[in-house]
Amino acid sequence: MAANTNLPLRDRSTALIHGRKRTGERVVIGTLASAAIVSILVTIGIVLALLGPSLEFFRDVSLGEFFTTTTWAPLFTPPRYGVVPLLTGTLSTTFWACVICLPLGLGSAIYLSEYASRRVRAAVKPVLEVLAGIPTVVLGYFALTFLTPLLRSIGWQVDIFNAFSAGVIIGVLLLPTVASLSEDAMKAVPSSLREGSFGLGANRFQVSTRVVVPAAVSGIAASMVLAVSRAIGETTIVLIAAGQLAQTTLMPGDAVETMTAFIAATGSGDVSVGTIAYKTIFAVGLTLFVITLALNIVAIRMVRRFREVYE
Repeated sequence: MAANTNLPLRDRSTALIHGRKRTGERVVIGTLASAAIVSILVTIGIVLALLGPSLEFFRDVSLGEFFTTTTWAPLFTPPRYGVVPLLTGTLSTTFWACVICLPLGLGSAIYLSEYASRRVRAAVKPVLEVLAGIPTVVLGYFALTFLTPLLRSIGWQVDIFNAFSAGVIIGVLLLPTVASLSEDAMKAVPSSLREGSFGLGANRFQVSTRVVVPAAVSGIAASMVLAVSRAIGETTIVLIAAGQLAQTTLMPGDAVETMTAFIAATGSGDVSVGTIAYKTIFAVGLTLFVITLALNIVAIRMVRRFREVYE
């Protein structure tokens, strides 16, 4: 673009800058757009991979039988296809994971954001986030060989494989997720809100719980929904520590089988491709996908509803 020589020097420089082709910026924009498109295509591919075999499965098994009956034995004779035991097992382990990770994660975030000094935060936060880097197979065996025997030693006669031990260890795994994301949301709250509250006579606890947490509630809610989705989709820990006994129970000391554990165990077995038993993997996977999709939709609505915008 030719510069207008009739313009003053400053305006001429501005026209040159705005008219220049910014190749680097276009490359960045194209790269980011490509990443977004790839993510969408991967999601569509997952849906298509699950949908075909799942539709074939539901031609032979009715939705009523799948979602209302309480016996899950697709590899037995005669087979039973009631997914309720897998749903209750998943809900049980997820509940106990949330009992651990949500309050402890939020409490850790409040401490790191509002109470801890810079030196303490620099030491504690990396240690806390190390938990997210521990392999899940290690955590699963920790639940099986340490936590379950510990519960038995104090008088609670839980099953060797049980929902409580698996759920607690999943909660420990997800604690850094809630703590880190919530702490980032709280740090984004403007300091002027804190200073105004202190000026009105509020103490630190009141400022933390009545000002900072409500102001950061959208980010906190997003971190919690992410943790719940992650708990529902956890596989290795529940496969090792929760067991593979599909039964309709919400008792924490009972052995259960989750949807992810069934998919992992059956997918690595000797089930013949194309059989109805093989297609149960995709039907359960599609059910799991729909549940996590619903949670993400709820999270998006909550974030949009409670989001605070600061100048």
